[in-house]
Amino acid sequence: MSAAAPRAPAPSVVFDPVTAEVIRGALETVAFEMATHVSLTATTPILNQSNERNATILDGRGRLAALSVGIPQFMLSSTLPVRFALDFFDQEGLHDGDVLVANDPYHGGGHLPDYNVFSPVLVDGRIALIASIQCHHADTGGGMPGGYNAEAIDVWAEGVRFPAVKVVDQGVERRDVLYMMKVNNRTPTFMGDLRAQIGAAQLGAKRLRELIAHYGVASVLHAVDHAIAYAARRFREEVASWPDGVYEADAFVDHDPVGNKDIRVHVRVTVQGDHLRVDFTGSDERQDLKAYSSFGNTRGYVVAQLATMMDPSIPKNEGFFDSIELIVPKGCCLNPSEGKTVAAGTHHPGVEVGEAIAKAMAVVLPERSCPQIYKLGMPTVIFGTHPETGQIFVDHSVDCLAAYCNAVKGQDGWGSMPASFGNLIRATAEINESIFPVRHECCDYATDTGGAGQWRGCPGSRVVKRVTAPAAVSTYMVGMKYPMSGVAGGRDGSPNRLIVRVGTEHAAHVACMANGVPHAAGEAFEYVYGGGGGWGDPLDRDPQCVLEDVLDEYVSAEAAEREYGVVLRGSAASGDLRLDREATEALRTANRRNP
Repeated sequence: MSAAAPRAPAPSVVFDPVTAEVIRGALETVAFEMATHVSLTATTPILNQSNERNATILDGRGRLAALSVGIPQFMLSSTLPVRFALDFFDQEGLHDGDVLVANDPYHGGGHLPDYNVFSPVLVDGRIALIASIQCHHADTGGGMPGGYNAEAIDVWAEGVRFPAVKVVDQGVERRDVLYMMKVNNRTPTFMGDLRAQIGAAQLGAKRLRELIAHYGVASVLHAVDHAIAYAARRFREEVASWPDGVYEADAFVDHDPVGNKDIRVHVRVTVQGDHLRVDFTGSDERQDLKAYSSFGNTRGYVVAQLATMMDPSIPKNEGFFDSIELIVPKGCCLNPSEGKTVAAGTHHPGVEVGEAIAKAMAVVLPERSCPQIYKLGMPTVIFGTHPETGQIFVDHSVDCLAAYCNAVKGQDGWGSMPASFGNLIRATAEINESIFPVRHECCDYATDTGGAGQWRGCPGSRVVKRVTAPAAVSTYMVGMKYPMSGVAGGRDGSPNRLIVRVGTEHAAHVACMANGVPHAAGEAFEYVYGGGGGWGDPLDRDPQCVLEDVLDEYVSAEAAEREYGVVLRGSAASGDLRLDREATEALRTANRRNP
């Protein structure tokens, strides 16, 4: 299946590029204001704290024109649901004052928790622009609280699907539709979150009308065309600077939620002049999996990974999408036949899309080929009845931690989540403890978890979280057999490890999935999140940096010698830890002779 969108027509009149850039900046500002509106008005922590919301501006054909700063993959998956709505409502048309909701993975979306809410702006009866805001919600109905029914037999068991429904019709709220949505969702905060999105879409539409009134619709639409054409030109120029060739790689997922092993993502990247083809033919085609990435999700991860390998000043709009020839065979794990489960697959094999592209291009672009991914499996969802309110609570464990962040050339893995989650704000323990009946007892770097390299991967985190009321814990585990990959000779990061009901006689290591594991009040789980992969040969790391890593407890003295060939004398505890340069040089020489 090819995802190349129709190329934007060149502007038919001479247009001032400075004004075009001013208008592009204004569109991005509108998107930013919409995203901020959600953060200030939503009622659930995953929306009002985590930044897991992104706003986009599209034109009347559903082409991406501008976006807010947000989670890269997330903000690149808003176009296809809008295009479906434009086609679906073609006969009766959309109108000023309309607000629509879409979350269906098989009508362009990612997975059911991702609700896209959008509102058109019409001029002379024709849609000029569309304001869209996408957010991850705490629940979707279906067979499991939290929106992640990893054992669902099909997408219908995962929750309620909304391909494209009007919740506001020409300014009049559809009480029947909103009530229907309310009773199909468990969380008492759902309607507050949905109304925050509706308000953001309406605010965005208002601001776009003001922009059109100021500059005129022709100028605004020419600015959109200009921005899309500019992005496409810059993209092709970047690709033309890469060596021609065909580059292939595999990335694997440990298993799906029910234990089907070694899910393969295969990519073949072809660079020919300024043309780029990304072909996933050869990816897993098993039809009994419980983890598939929808096409819209796959497309978003492709663009997110490629964007990190290019000049960041290139606008992320339809010109970027349009310049990629994307082939994803129907029926494979990255473009499933309708009805397959996708709740878990939006994470895995979704993120392995970016990993495979990074591995393939590392042959020729090692300094740019950092996998923009994570090995989370899926969020560790804690749910139960809050003892103070008597209502259900759902904690997605979007908490502060460090994990999975690879090193790049010239930079160790930094102390946060990787760039695919780089704009996700992790909630502090104090905030979540005030909302949910949980206590955070530990959140520390785990020593010797960052992949060794000339530049070291970020260490993972050891997290202990205790519930103060009876609750159940659900998650899907990966990254144990296939942790974060090193690049250019760097070592892999450490694997994930999760123990539920830790410290009790019922403690258990989660080897695949925890499905509503009961935790009594006072019981806890321990999650050691894996580290990022290293970059470059560890024997080339500055020995002084290794000494500092040991002092900071990122690396043990034993690993300094074993992984980096760095010999230390004394001890940190006694305050006389020091580098033995002569012994280090001798050991590294020996290790290079006998790798």
